[in-house]
Amino acid sequence: MRAPVRYRYHGVKVKRAIDLVLVIAGGFLLLPIALGVALAVKFTSSGPALYWSDRVGRGGAIFRMPKFRTMKVGTPAVPTHLMVDAASALTPIGGFLRRTSLDEIPQLWSVLAGDMSFVGPRPALFNQDDLIALRREQGVDTLRPGITGWAQVNGRDELPIPVKVAFDREYLDRQSLLFDLGIILRTAGKLLGDKSVMH
Repeated sequence: MRAPVRYRYHGVKVKRAIDLVLVIAGGFLLLPIALGVALAVKFTSSGPALYWSDRVGRGGAIFRMPKFRTMKVGTPAVPTHLMVDAASALTPIGGFLRRTSLDEIPQLWSVLAGDMSFVGPRPALFNQDDLIALRREQGVDTLRPGITGWAQVNGRDELPIPVKVAFDREYLDRQSLLFDLGIILRTAGKLLGDKSVMH
C-alpha cells in the first residue's frame, strides 16, 4: 500500500500553512455574514451572540471554542443528541443556524489560534469522557481537531461513539492533502442537504 501524503515538505508544516491561508481568506469573505448572524442572534434572544465551550484539543488540552449561540442561556453543556427535548432549548433562529452551519463561523478563530484545523476529528466536549478515552486509546488525540472531519461526513452525531472513533482512526491512518480536500467537498455537499440539528 502506498504511504499517505503527509503534511510536511522540507520541514514546513504544510497543513498548518493551508489552514492559515484558508482562515484569512475565509475570514474576509465571511465577515459580513458573521456580523449579520451576530446581530440576528442578539435581536432574537437574550444573551451574548457567541457561546464559548470547553473542548478537548490535541494531546487532551482543553481550549475554549466559540460558536454563534443557538441555545437559550442556561442550557446544559451536553451533546444535543443526549437532550430529552433539544428543540425546546433552541433560540428562534438556532435551528436555522445549525442546519446551515452558520453557527460554526467563529471557529475560524480557533483555527487561527492553532487550537483547530479545517479538517480533523470534531473536538469533544470536556465532559464526553467515553469519547475522550476511546480517542486516546486509538491515538486520535494526537490530531488537531477540525471544523469538519471524516466522521462528520459519514453520519455526525447519529454515529455510536465506537463507530465515530473508528472513522477518526481511519482519518489518522489515511490523512493526506487529497483526503482533506475530499472531506471538505463532501462537507459542502452535506450542508446543502443536511436538515438535522447537531451539537
